[in-house]
Amino acid sequence: MCKNMGLGLGLNLTFNNNRLNMKELQKKLAQYTRPQEAKKAGFYPYYKVIESPQDSEIIIDGKNHLMFGSNSYLGLTNHPKIKKAAKDAIDACGTGASGSRLLNGNFAIHEKLDAMLAEFVDKEAALTFSTGFQVNLGVISCILGRNDYLIIDDDDHASIIEGSRLTFAKVLKYKHNDMESLEKVLQKTKPGQVKLIVVDGVFSMEGDLAPLDKIVVLADKYGASLMVDDAHGLGVMGPGGRGTSMHFGLNDKVDLIMGTFSKSFASLGGFIAGDFETINYIKHNARSLLFSASIPPASAATVIAALKIMKEEPERIDHLWENTLYAQQKLRENGFDIGNTQSPVIPIKIGSDMDTFLYFKMLLENGVFINCVIPPAVKEGSSLLRFSLMATHTKKQIDSAIDALIACKVYFEKQPVNQD
Repeated sequence: MCKNMGLGLGLNLTFNNNRLNMKELQKKLAQYTRPQEAKKAGFYPYYKVIESPQDSEIIIDGKNHLMFGSNSYLGLTNHPKIKKAAKDAIDACGTGASGSRLLNGNFAIHEKLDAMLAEFVDKEAALTFSTGFQVNLGVISCILGRNDYLIIDDDDHASIIEGSRLTFAKVLKYKHNDMESLEKVLQKTKPGQVKLIVVDGVFSMEGDLAPLDKIVVLADKYGASLMVDDAHGLGVMGPGGRGTSMHFGLNDKVDLIMGTFSKSFASLGGFIAGDFETINYIKHNARSLLFSASIPPASAATVIAALKIMKEEPERIDHLWENTLYAQQKLRENGFDIGNTQSPVIPIKIGSDMDTFLYFKMLLENGVFINCVIPPAVKEGSSLLRFSLMATHTKKQIDSAIDALIACKVYFEKQPVNQD
């Protein structure tokens, strides 16, 4: 017993000495204590361990919870055909590609997936990357040069922002979905120079759509190309879930379509689609493709299976929209501010970080999981709960989740107003 106590003391002294001898980088990073403080206060909402498949109900800490925080809009992650496709691909091709597509990691199943994706979004060619984030990093950084212009929306996804930091092009921003602001930005560009507008099709936090019908008019007027990040639009928007460009009937006016597999397609990875010449250039110049291993065969197989299921079971998209419209109406009727959402992504605007944390905690204690979103994912003072629908949700589940939200709202309304 004494030996154990001595051992423990020794370890503690070593630990303290290590902290005293920290290098400057460690000292700097050790000052970041927000997560520890939130955990100590009992409000930390992130990195929850999910102990079951992603579906309309999940298990956290051994208890059932309604899942309203998933991006699996079509509810395919636990579909038997999806799981069988993944298992069959492992049996046929193994668990990994062991290299980049450029060198030794390009399997027949990757080529098949590229062709199916190009057909799905009605483009000449498509190219699969390891993640959606890497698509935006690689494409934006490689296709624009020093004398070119990159034009982005203030609320574009973080991967677009990171891609903008890697490009040598001049980066210009316009106010979110503000076409007057976009035109003013375009007026600053030089005629005859390459201009690329990159915009989310469906904005991932607010659920609103980019006004592509208006953007394409300005793009044509100023000779700009247009790239749409449709991570949250594919499988959701347009006929057959073929995306936001199809929703507006403007697919031929959109030069590049980017998508991810981690939402409606129940897998991991991403792709870019467009004309043959552009995709050929990206294929041989995008560093995030050339220097990353390709997605495992099982991941590719699940996307192929998902594309087939979307054709075979079109009622999934219909049910997703029934759920979406039902939830939007009920939330508005009960006084929730859900902004201008036009998609299954419904922002429930709270305001302060702490109130949002408390909402999350109360909801989780009542068996409902909804994403807690604070800056920098949203602007300061605009923290929200990201309530998202799946095709597999039932009306009863939606009602239960909204009832829990109403109970939280009533609780907050009864609290005394802080006069400070």
